[in-house]
Amino acid sequence: MNKISGIQGITEADIADYLANTPGFFERHAELLGAVQLGDPHGGRAVSLQERQMQMMRDKLKGMEQAIIEMIRHGQENVAIADKLHRWTRALMLTTKPVDLPEVLVRELKQTYLIPQAAVRLWGSERSFDALPFAREVSADLKDFASSLQAPYCGVNTGFEAVQWSDEPAQVKSMALVPLRRTEGEAAFGLLMLASPDPTRYTADMGTEFLARIGEVASAALSRLLPAE
Repeated sequence: MNKISGIQGITEADIADYLANTPGFFERHAELLGAVQLGDPHGGRAVSLQERQMQMMRDKLKGMEQAIIEMIRHGQENVAIADKLHRWTRALMLTTKPVDLPEVLVRELKQTYLIPQAAVRLWGSERSFDALPFAREVSADLKDFASSLQAPYCGVNTGFEAVQWSDEPAQVKSMALVPLRRTEGEAAFGLLMLASPDPTRYTADMGTEFLARIGEVASAALSRLLPAE
């Protein structure tokens, strides 16, 4: 049996190593389990080793419960997001007339995701649509800007031309600009604008993966308004 011979030169690490490698120690000295006193992290009183172990176990279980609650919450949020995307996509697929797609797309997007303001512009669509709001002329600079976006832009309103597409341009404090293109890497054929009076709704540090998916679905639907390739 391992023994600690003498006190001189023995460190706490030596004691900890001894106890870790001598599993029968507390079986032979069970009275120590109740005699050893430890500080209580939740108060000033001293508690026994057994009580301290129970507290540690309760704290661990509480942490696990919180983690499970967070997992459930995130799962519910993901289901809600997927359900909204499904409803919006379904509305687009049920739109039989291509000319109605821009209006349906914007209306359903605003209602589904509670977006205060939204609009879309297309360039290069069929000439028969030229008189409609979604086909109104935009500047060459905006077209170049849309084509340069590798991901949706999110941030404060710095006077973008697209702000003027909203019903209340003066109320726009933050916005998202989503390029529309048929395939990855080609020039954009349009731009989707989402706007809010809340300056924190769209920020430069927010993730854009979901907005990119919105852009892909919108691009696929609105490509029906373009001339056949």
